[in-house]
Amino acid sequence: MKPTIAIITGMSGAGRTTAAKVLEDLGYFVIDNMPPQLLDSVVELATGPGADVSRIALVMDVRGRAFFGDLRQTIRSLEERGLSVRMLYLEASTQSLVQRYEAARRVHPMAGSDRVVEGIARERELLAELRADADLVVDTTHLNVHELRDKLVDAFGDPGDTVMVTNVVSFGFKHGTPRDADLVLDVRFLPNPHWVPELKPFTGLDAPVRDYVLGQDEAQGFLDRLLPLLDLMVPAFRREGKRYLTIAIGCTGGKHRSVALSEEVARHLREGGQTVQVDHRDRLRE
Repeated sequence: MKPTIAIITGMSGAGRTTAAKVLEDLGYFVIDNMPPQLLDSVVELATGPGADVSRIALVMDVRGRAFFGDLRQTIRSLEERGLSVRMLYLEASTQSLVQRYEAARRVHPMAGSDRVVEGIARERELLAELRADADLVVDTTHLNVHELRDKLVDAFGDPGDTVMVTNVVSFGFKHGTPRDADLVLDVRFLPNPHWVPELKPFTGLDAPVRDYVLGQDEAQGFLDRLLPLLDLMVPAFRREGKRYLTIAIGCTGGKHRSVALSEEVARHLREGGQTVQVDHRDRLRE
């Protein structure tokens, strides 16, 4: 069986990393920053005896420098061999890309010692022909990560896919509420391990803190009411077509109570057959 190949390319900062994670969730074997010259070798491995790779996603961009110019010819050669190749091109407005680079404090790969905006202009010119060849162009200027995910699942997922990823995020209210949260739960009503000297250095991932937090009657009462509610809500969100659900659980600093309870919530959802990711956003912050 010949594998389906997805090429992820486009402007730096436009969401290639997010796209790669989405396709990985959809069952693609993802390789990042691979020179086009190695694509034939990857295909040979995927189609060789005993291979069980039906979908491959390759992130290719200007980080490949001299290798990148061969991408268009490599794609044509694969298509001539009868392989199904789809190219996803991600872009965003110059203003949006500049803002993202400034927020991340990263150097644009095409900027060198120049300004970010000049690097963006060079990259856009370099990729113009590749954009024209793309099967799908997605402008991420006004998309959040969940909206981008939905678009890519629709484009690359199987018609019967109903996978929804539930992201359980622990956080500290003093560091701000996650902007992408669908549900926000406040557990500051529980006793704070921060004020117990022997527990303060640890986090909710450590057994002493976890046992302290979950040993509170209020914590068990909270979970006894919350978990059945999530058992009702999470499958209902999936049936309504939602692809990404974020449950944010917050305490004061995001180090103890919210971490321990997020782990319990995630464990319960996984046992119920849900696809769950956990992010302890502020666990290491002071």
